[in-house]
Amino acid sequence: MNPSTALAEVLVDELIRCGLRDAVLAPGSRSAPLAMALHAAATAGRLRLHVRIDERSAGYLALGLAETTRRPAAVVCTSGTAAANLYPAVVEADESGVPLLVLTADRPPELRGTGASQTIDQIKMYGSAVRWFCETGVPEPVPGQVAYWRSLADRAYAIAALDDPGPVHLNLAFRDPLVPDGDPAWPEPLTGRPGGGPWTAVPRALAEPVSHPLPDVERGVIICGDGDLDPAPYLALAEATGWPILAEPTSNLRRGPHALGGYRQLLAVPEFAEAFRPDLVVTAGRPGLSRQLLAYVRRARRHVVVGPRRRWPDPTRTAAEVVPAVAAPAGAAGAGEWAARWARADAAARSAADAVLDAGDVPSEPRTARDLAAALDAGSLLVAGSSMPIRDLDGHMAPRCGLRLLANRGASGIDGVVSTAVGAAIAHQAEGGGAAYALIGDLSLLHDQNGLILGPGEIRPDLAFVVVNNDGGGIFNTLEQAAHPGPFERVFGTPHGLALERVAAATGTPYVRLERASDLADALKEDGIRIIEVRTGRVEEVALRRRIIAAVSKAVTPLLA
Repeated sequence: MNPSTALAEVLVDELIRCGLRDAVLAPGSRSAPLAMALHAAATAGRLRLHVRIDERSAGYLALGLAETTRRPAAVVCTSGTAAANLYPAVVEADESGVPLLVLTADRPPELRGTGASQTIDQIKMYGSAVRWFCETGVPEPVPGQVAYWRSLADRAYAIAALDDPGPVHLNLAFRDPLVPDGDPAWPEPLTGRPGGGPWTAVPRALAEPVSHPLPDVERGVIICGDGDLDPAPYLALAEATGWPILAEPTSNLRRGPHALGGYRQLLAVPEFAEAFRPDLVVTAGRPGLSRQLLAYVRRARRHVVVGPRRRWPDPTRTAAEVVPAVAAPAGAAGAGEWAARWARADAAARSAADAVLDAGDVPSEPRTARDLAAALDAGSLLVAGSSMPIRDLDGHMAPRCGLRLLANRGASGIDGVVSTAVGAAIAHQAEGGGAAYALIGDLSLLHDQNGLILGPGEIRPDLAFVVVNNDGGGIFNTLEQAAHPGPFERVFGTPHGLALERVAAATGTPYVRLERASDLADALKEDGIRIIEVRTGRVEEVALRRRIIAAVSKAVTPLLA
């Protein structure tokens, strides 16, 4: 057996023994040993192999698979710029804490720095964005290689998955020949441990974190940002103290009687934010969807962050303490007047916003977000774009159970969201989940059109893309750049003028346009990968958002007396 084939077959086998279930492959010649080994494993039913023609899409597909399953997924590519195109997904995995195995094929050392085709410097090419890098070395037909390769695979998988999950990069140099030669001979057995287990077992730590007792205050608030949070301790904390939960959608904690759906609009009213200044804010996950929420954290007299000691989120730089877990104050009295005032204000804010949104039947971005989140069956998955879609969900999604939300909020880019959603939907439905949906903007769709290109042998999930098309970057119309009309439209608004039905037709994706807001539930009833376009106007949407804030302000002002 040639060395390149031996390394690839052993590495793939050992990663499967560790728990690898999904691998994404972008085609290439230098990565042929890995491609052949992965194909053989997939044919034997040992893992799911996904093939994509674009490395950037492949990286985000693997990201979606890994984030949904909470297990490492592998992405494999050839040498050169192919490896560079994985960088955005690696950065998102790093910032979001998603376990990702990045396997890049490379030329052997004697071809590097010589001008050889498709050869670049791939050593530590992702810098500090990976938890660990290893240049595996050129495989040689000598005893001891199998133990090295298998223990290397175990270390890579464990570092990606445990303690501080994130991406790991293995750079694999392969010499010719790159495909099997039909000769099974090797200086030592290539097999792993008997029984199918890993060469080196690395169990997950089972110790529960020590809970930090919180001070006994009435004016407390629990803020849950993006992240894979366990909801139980925060729901229990709210129940024991009566403190409201201000949960961003991808915390998946906007549920239960203490979660509030209208806090974003409430905190946009300066008088409310001042009147409801908290004595204590407890933050978990990565909050940061709105400036008003971060400003509210700064108002708190005391700020406690629940997070890892190495990488705790504190964008406001106000944390007084960082703790691994929290406990309700001894003798907490439950809901009191503080909780009741929040509940009354939240009800008033949501009623006022809904009245504005329901005044007509013309589709709008906030109403689409609100109605989509409410319409989905329990067991559904919703992936949100990182620009206005996730913010509209934050502003208008009512608390509910049974819906899992994901978004690429680590680095918060709009790139790769189509592929992320496809990967998430595949994993969600493979584990018995229901239908999947994605709420994204037109630029996100155009940025990752290749994510819609699936070959005839690829898994096609049940996934509806609800695409809000405002012909450009609508978020900039809400920011200070909009006050500069001269350069604004060209360098920020960036209108493209493209017809999305043609984009859909180019990839053979079924398409429908939503003409009336009230027709959304019916439009969602189809299955397969499809596009539902919602056309809006950027200027009109800004005016709508201002009317909502004005209505909320008018509704809650009497409650501040």
